[in-house]
Amino acid sequence: MKYITEDDLRQIGIPWASLSDVIAEVSLAYGEGDYAQPIKPYLKFGDASNRIIAMPAYISRPIRAAGMKWIASYPENVNKGLPRANSVTILNDPDTGIPNYIVNGSLISTIRTTAVSAALLRKLLQERKGDDLQVAVIGMGPIGQHHVNMLTSLFSERIAEIRVYDKREISFSLPIVNDVPVKAVATWQEAYLNADIVFTCTASSARYIHIPSKEGSILMHVSLRDYLPEAKASSGLVVVDSWDEICRADTDIERLHLDEGLQEEHTVTLSEVIAGKVEIDASWNERIWFTPMGLAVFDVAVAAWYTRQADELGIGLQLD
Repeated sequence: MKYITEDDLRQIGIPWASLSDVIAEVSLAYGEGDYAQPIKPYLKFGDASNRIIAMPAYISRPIRAAGMKWIASYPENVNKGLPRANSVTILNDPDTGIPNYIVNGSLISTIRTTAVSAALLRKLLQERKGDDLQVAVIGMGPIGQHHVNMLTSLFSERIAEIRVYDKREISFSLPIVNDVPVKAVATWQEAYLNADIVFTCTASSARYIHIPSKEGSILMHVSLRDYLPEAKASSGLVVVDSWDEICRADTDIERLHLDEGLQEEHTVTLSEVIAGKVEIDASWNERIWFTPMGLAVFDVAVAAWYTRQADELGIGLQLD
């Protein structure tokens, strides 16, 4: 068994284009049913905002892999100087079941989350032309920072400015590449109101966005519980990774389902968009709202990609 740390992942690097290609290929396999992934259980006790989640999966391609991510989300950790999310990913040999890799730390999960955003945004911006885009990133913890890094790496020629907001002081620990202007603002409204693309990457305990976004904007709703009903009155095209996964756990999608009658047939899937089965409004007139719960197949696939790189580069600690 090989043990891979976050430092090992950093040594390998974060090539967003390659990782978004992995996500796109997994999405196609997922859409074809060439995977196994039970509904993830939530272990909850004590503080109702805390959860530990088991995320097992098998995926057929681009690297055939099986395993599980075990991830804890404790929102109050950020007030204790601790990471909100802590996780470990275990990969098994899909033919023998023998555990052969441990990827420790939440960085791999952050990379997966950001790579999913990258895969969808690459597809959407192939259809939607235009430069000088205004982008908002609300929440500048690890996930928000990695999204800024991804955006400046992949979409610098399309972006005029990225406005970022966090209720805490913002300190960048990731590089801003390609000279894309990144501006910290004092309120979420300053980032949000005129943005063509909005990323919500918060650990907010209460919904706060009460104003509809700019007409035709792309809403990358990574943190799942940010929008009040009055902000979702005209959601436009609603994209989910899995209806069964996202329509629970008090997500904004579940609230729309229970309070406004949103049904699965009113949504499209990430797999359908990646496969080109969904007509995308190219004129920036229709809002697109992407709200992903997070699929275990993506975690397993990204971990498998990194373990392959680790083997090729001789990185990681062999435990047996």
